[in-house]
Amino acid sequence: MSITHDAPATAEALLSDGTTVTIRALRPTDHDAVLALHSSRMSDESRRMRFFGVSRRAPELAADRLCAPPREGFWTLAALVGDELTGVVEAQTIEGHPSRAELAVAVADDWHRRGVATLLIEHLVHVVRGHGITWIEADALAGNTAIHQVFGDLGLPVHRTLEQGEVRIRVPLDESDEHYRSTVDERGRSADIASLAPLLRPRSVAVVGASRRPGSVGHTVLLKIRDGGFAGPVWAVNSHAEEVAGTPAYPSVAMLPAVPDLALLAVPAAAVPGVAEECGQAGVRALAVLTAGLDHTQARLLLNSCRRHSIRLLGPNCLGLALTDPNCRLDANFGAAPPMPGSAGIAVQSGGVGIALIARISALGIGVSSFVSLGDKYDVSGNDLLQWWESDHRTDLALLHLESFGSPRAFSRTARRVSRRMPILTVDAGRSAAGRRGAASHTAAAATPTVTRQALFTQAGITATHGIADLVEAAALLHAQPLPGTPGKIGILSNAGGIGILAADACTETGMTVPQLAAPLVAKLLANLPGGANAVNPVDTTPAVSPDEVRSCIDELANSGAVDAILVCLTPTALTVDPARDPLRGLLDGPARRSRPVAAVVIDQDVPVRFLESADGGRIPAYADPQAAARALAHARDRARRLAEPQGEEMPATGCDRERAEALVADFLVQHPDGGWLDPANTSALLESYGLPMVRSVWAKDDQSAVLAAGALGPLGHQGFVALKAYWPGQLHKSDVGAVRTGLAGEDEVRQAFRAFQNRFGERMTGAVVQPMAAPGVELFAGMAQDAVFGPLVLFGMGGTTTDLLDDRVARLAPLTDQDIHAMITTLRGTPLLFGYRGMPAVELEAVEDLLARLSRLACDLPQLTDADLNPLIAGPAGVTCVDARLRLEPRRTYDPYLRRLRRLPDTGTATVQ
Repeated sequence: MSITHDAPATAEALLSDGTTVTIRALRPTDHDAVLALHSSRMSDESRRMRFFGVSRRAPELAADRLCAPPREGFWTLAALVGDELTGVVEAQTIEGHPSRAELAVAVADDWHRRGVATLLIEHLVHVVRGHGITWIEADALAGNTAIHQVFGDLGLPVHRTLEQGEVRIRVPLDESDEHYRSTVDERGRSADIASLAPLLRPRSVAVVGASRRPGSVGHTVLLKIRDGGFAGPVWAVNSHAEEVAGTPAYPSVAMLPAVPDLALLAVPAAAVPGVAEECGQAGVRALAVLTAGLDHTQARLLLNSCRRHSIRLLGPNCLGLALTDPNCRLDANFGAAPPMPGSAGIAVQSGGVGIALIARISALGIGVSSFVSLGDKYDVSGNDLLQWWESDHRTDLALLHLESFGSPRAFSRTARRVSRRMPILTVDAGRSAAGRRGAASHTAAAATPTVTRQALFTQAGITATHGIADLVEAAALLHAQPLPGTPGKIGILSNAGGIGILAADACTETGMTVPQLAAPLVAKLLANLPGGANAVNPVDTTPAVSPDEVRSCIDELANSGAVDAILVCLTPTALTVDPARDPLRGLLDGPARRSRPVAAVVIDQDVPVRFLESADGGRIPAYADPQAAARALAHARDRARRLAEPQGEEMPATGCDRERAEALVADFLVQHPDGGWLDPANTSALLESYGLPMVRSVWAKDDQSAVLAAGALGPLGHQGFVALKAYWPGQLHKSDVGAVRTGLAGEDEVRQAFRAFQNRFGERMTGAVVQPMAAPGVELFAGMAQDAVFGPLVLFGMGGTTTDLLDDRVARLAPLTDQDIHAMITTLRGTPLLFGYRGMPAVELEAVEDLLARLSRLACDLPQLTDADLNPLIAGPAGVTCVDARLRLEPRRTYDPYLRRLRRLPDTGTATVQ
């Protein structure tokens, strides 16, 4: 029994075998399909397990209940593969217990053990949580091992009680349950890898649109596949030819002798949706669309066909891919020469960047495990590739060029995990406004704010470089050498003083240090060097140094513990003409990998970076420029620091009243459907609901009420003073327009200040806020913004009226871990002020940490809070207090970043290929 797609699907996700399934609410029109599911598509034993008996009316009653019009306290979801209903789940609020819901699930027999029930329950948990359900309960027969395993593997705590052969299952729904999140992620990872196998390990390939014209895309790709050593069947699809370049051709995909795992499409844009649908009907499981220039309708039809037929889609507008696995060697792209086999995984959006990157990496001598051109990235993304490389047992270095992020929070979670196992390097594209415009027009994706993207890279442990050259230079060091120590102390050895000084400057400019060496070590070094040498650091060996002396000095530095990495800088001299006297031999005669990483600067080499092969067959990266070597060492040091840090846990924020905050938000948005800035009273109330320390404030509508408020608050203020702040709707920066008066004492000063505001601002002023003056302290800033793509971003830095001028701020994506908060507090230029600077008292850091944890929790709990500006925060030994805040609310739906679902193109509903 089929179900028609007459409305957009709620979500699409992957089953455990990689099949794409649509999850949506049931409708009255689904009645016949639901009845068939419970009758003809379930065995007597399955129905007995579901209904605790074999009543003939049970399927009909279930269909009537599940397909009734929507009602309060009852939820249903269906899982569909194409138009086939595979399973349903329902939940009903338990009478007298509005926070508990009874759950039941049913899956067609031929869809058992493929993850249908688990996925349905995950999505139902998401739905009922949004309606205040904190527990789900279910009854099951003791012998129903399948459903007991589903609940047991769910990842949530399960409580069971046995009563007369029936088991009562109770599951608490804790939104912050990290074990559940990790379990869901692992299920998603496993399903993702299964779905990618036809694309990244295909057994057979077809090129659709393989032209007989040499130089065309289809013709080129077909030749490269055939000549590249692909071991499986290769077919051409061309309706006007019986063979193309010696390969049999067929008029359509349906006419192929067998169903290919992967089809590469090189057809006109208008033909792409129809060909994709034909591939889906034939059973193809992966498409690489090389065609560019699809319009919105064509894009929607293409993606809908792929989802309906469980096809993973690469592109469109991509170069293709290249795989070097000995069991699946496939060169299916129209780029340059095929990459050499190796262990680097490469994924790029820009075809030009991909061609350049493969050329640079290949010239360097780093082989590739898989190269994937993502193109416009409708489906397969960098997140998919990271998960594939994590499990392919070949890749140990990931190189990315991503111009946009469709699911950045999923990408961040994956990258955090994968970066612990291998270096992940990326080109930070679109740092400038012009660059972001280019990225958007090139990929038809929204531009990503620089600060948000950098926060993503930092928290995910990704090495972000500033260009292809920087990426290749860093990759050379990370691929061939061990990581340095975390302090980043560099020992420099050079045969010419000038190059050593340049190297020292470059290392210092990248945040590393070139420490002066201790006297005993200096003596050991000088004992191995010619007369006139200097061994303070940089170590100037003089041009007369021999290869043996160079090797001895490197060994001494590596074994001393005084430095974390060694940079050997060599320049040609008249003394190095004799190969036996070339100091480079001293570097290469020893082992390539020592206890400390070693890099070289060879000033006369004709390439930016290359590998030098040592006597033991290892490799040492050599750079033409000291600055390039220093950048690579700094990237390696940063990676070492990230790996040395614990992964971090979300900091608790106790005592938060989410229910009160949500009620305030709901009330405000009812009165202001388009959103807006909160007034002072609502601002204070929202912050107080999350325990954020707002200074006591009293609203004054006239000068007399201001005087009374000052009388009550004055004794609470520093030295008895109060502050007065004029307010009107839409107000932005009070200080810029002179709407703040501080240090007021006595009735006359308060009254005069209020009247002065009235004279200045006139009728737009609706009143003023009276506050006790805060004690002196360090002025800080904290805030958050809801990014439409990345989610909530928390900012922290030096505050006050000069916060924008100083621009001393750091940002992290929420939720913040304890490690995130520690980094935010300790990486500011103004951090010394927090620890007591030149006799100033130190700030209570625990209070600052607690404030950031609460702000993070507030940002995650309330997606309607789009902007928060707490400035200034006055921090001192007694804690931290917010003396001014601005909050903005907008109508937004809650988004669960942990829910398993495939990304959809903007404004794509379902569609049918005619």
